[in-house]
Amino acid sequence: MIPLFSRFFVLAGCTGLALAMATPGQAELTAEQQQVPLEEDSPDPKLAKIVLIAGTPSNKPLQHEYFAGCALMRQWLKEVPGVWPVLVADGWPKNEKVLDGAKAVLCYMDGGDKLALLEPARWAKIKGLMDQKAGLVMLHQAVEVPAAQAQEFQSWLGAVWQKDIGSRGHWDMAFESIPSHAATRGVQAFAAPKDGWLFNLHFAPQGVTPLLAGAVPDSGRSTVDAKSHAGRAEVIAWAYERPNGGRSVGFTGCDLHIGWGWESQRRFLLNSLLWSAGLDVPAGGVTVKWDAASLSTNLDRKVFAAKIKKAAAPAEGASVPPAVVK
Repeated sequence: MIPLFSRFFVLAGCTGLALAMATPGQAELTAEQQQVPLEEDSPDPKLAKIVLIAGTPSNKPLQHEYFAGCALMRQWLKEVPGVWPVLVADGWPKNEKVLDGAKAVLCYMDGGDKLALLEPARWAKIKGLMDQKAGLVMLHQAVEVPAAQAQEFQSWLGAVWQKDIGSRGHWDMAFESIPSHAATRGVQAFAAPKDGWLFNLHFAPQGVTPLLAGAVPDSGRSTVDAKSHAGRAEVIAWAYERPNGGRSVGFTGCDLHIGWGWESQRRFLLNSLLWSAGLDVPAGGVTVKWDAASLSTNLDRKVFAAKIKKAAAPAEGASVPPAVVK
């Protein structure tokens, strides 16, 4: 049997294959995923409810594994006393009441014009939570929204990725200097090879604390503004204390599913959820049971279909046979 992550590189490198993804309206959970409790509200209002919203299937196997990543976070948060994690699939809850009273909301999903929060009623619901000082954690591409929503989104998260100055891509990163913050307790210097990153965001003028920063290759600087900062360490994760007292954390990594196996990244994200929810973070950071086999669980169904080759255009002046209708 090919090991899990070797299997990823085999699939990702296949030629003559195309990924046929389900559309958001067609997304279907696997039999394994259907065993994970969804939208299970807290039985006790004293518990801090943290809602984890997973986007619909996206990208290649072992990339953008939104459901599997959120299911892992749910499992780990179950180990934290006083916390009640709620898992939501398909980008938005079927029962919006599970969002009521949430101490924090995490969104792990496609961004830009694919962001599942953009429908006006959903946007208004998130705005209401932000007004109530709920925490907000956005992962990977979810830090990008269309230009029309960028300013308000920045006021929630403390930063927003836009294509005017932002850059993105895959490369090795190393986080060698870890600042002191509740979200970084117990986090040691770590490497994140070949993950996907977004950087050079529009940051809020005040209230932002960089948490993880590192060198990026100059070849990854795709905009004029990004190129003007060649050699600068780029902020990949940050904390934001909103003027109304709410807390937010952004992290632009988490493209690769293997990243949940990196202890410091895992601890950083769990710490960030507690901090954003206004909860105490243990002095050594959140420590949970780790089983490498869990990385193989609850993966999305991502189907590869053969590419259809385009027929060569006929030479100029050549006769074209009539179409045959069957």
